[in-house]
Amino acid sequence: MQPTIDHATFRLGEKDALSPAQQRLEKQLFNFIDNQIDQPQTGLFVIHGDAGSGKSAVLEAAFHRLQAENRQHSARGTQQNYLVVNHNEMLKIYKQLAGADPVLRKKDFQKPTPLINRLAKTQQRADVVFIDEAHLLLTQPDRYNRFTGQNQLQAIIDHSRVVVLVFDPRQVLKLKSYWASDGLTPFLNRYPHASFNLDEQFRVSGNQSVVDWINAFTRGHLRPLPHDPQFDLQIFADGQPLYDRIRQRDQRGGLARMVATADFPYVVNHGTWYVTAGSLKLPWDKVNLTADPWALRPETLNEVGSIYTIQGFDLNYAGVILGPSIGYDPVHDRVVANPAAYEDQEAFKQRTDLGNLTPLKQQIILNSVNVLMKRGRYGLYLYAVDPALRRRLLAL
Repeated sequence: MQPTIDHATFRLGEKDALSPAQQRLEKQLFNFIDNQIDQPQTGLFVIHGDAGSGKSAVLEAAFHRLQAENRQHSARGTQQNYLVVNHNEMLKIYKQLAGADPVLRKKDFQKPTPLINRLAKTQQRADVVFIDEAHLLLTQPDRYNRFTGQNQLQAIIDHSRVVVLVFDPRQVLKLKSYWASDGLTPFLNRYPHASFNLDEQFRVSGNQSVVDWINAFTRGHLRPLPHDPQFDLQIFADGQPLYDRIRQRDQRGGLARMVATADFPYVVNHGTWYVTAGSLKLPWDKVNLTADPWALRPETLNEVGSIYTIQGFDLNYAGVILGPSIGYDPVHDRVVANPAAYEDQEAFKQRTDLGNLTPLKQQIILNSVNVLMKRGRYGLYLYAVDPALRRRLLAL
């Protein structure tokens, strides 16, 4: 049986409901929209939370409710509302949801640049713009993406009455969209705002010790391996047995996939490029020109996904290959990031306005590990290419 959209992503299943915290968030969000929609200044509502904390789930549910009220000719009238995400694979999911839902339209979901440019050209203001993964918005001009402004969030604010954004600086993956932990402060100082922090973990089903272990690792710290009968956390000495385990898990329940840090060469549309992990050799994920997200295509069991194909998605089990950029410092017993070994050159396109880039690059690498290690609901399998780190992990 093939997994459905609901099983793979942030959308709640028919039998599921928002948690009490998510319900409080939704109530506060709608109160904020109602209070700010007719004010002269744009209002900002910020949703904070770690990967897997249910941010996208509550955002999608709230946007669905907003559009339902809007299109049923309620007191909201005929608002022009949009949900924006700067991530191709996540946009595919949103458009698939729209195609299967009588309330939503595919045009409700946009990438930021086309929406910004259209609103600017027509000199229009949107009513409410929801921004999922706002930490992926550009913070500098980008000719490739046809964005000529200085900051996409500012451009969206300039053309909206209310902006609702999901923001987690620990999921920033490129210098051209680099946000410091206090990157929103200048906006909050200028506009009426409210915020809500989601601190529950909805994706990773393991107990708090599992979540704490992952959080510690992605900050460079090593702790004894936790044990939880509800979450399968294993370290592997070779990539092939890890992949065999993923295949077994996928055969039994679906949505088990291999993913890796961007430490292996890859050039778009130039043949097949491979990820190696000990005796394992698998191709990188291919350019996906279909309407189906990478995680939902059965043939991708034979590929290795990247942060760009898996961010924002739920897997049941994630096999994570930590490439050469993730090493080990035996003197301080720490996990370290080495930007020189990171192959994602797009992530490190130079900027002259951020000072010393080395610590920022290191943080981007660790952010990518954070994204990858929090994909699996029921299990995480790890293999480290670096021999010293691999030995240390096996000894935990």
